[in-house]
Amino acid sequence: MGEQKRKEQSKDIFIFGKKNYKFMLIGLAFIAVGFALMSGGGSDDPNVFNPEIFSFRRIRLAPTLVLIGFGIQVYAILLNPNKKSKSEK
Repeated sequence: MGEQKRKEQSKDIFIFGKKNYKFMLIGLAFIAVGFALMSGGGSDDPNVFNPEIFSFRRIRLAPTLVLIGFGIQVYAILLNPNKKSKSEK
């Protein structure tokens, strides 16, 4: 009987819940979009300056999205998956 109980306890034990993984994927998407927006703007010729590297998208928007994504990741890690929300009670 003890062996059966141990098998039930060790079955499907995850550190994070479904809600945690959902927020992690959302955070990862924010980070990926931020880095994609940050890319580009360089010049093939080192003697030619391209002012596009200082655009709003690369200087403000993309780093903001990356930081928001990291914030969502921290929230996803700290979120308690076993806590019931008020709507679930």
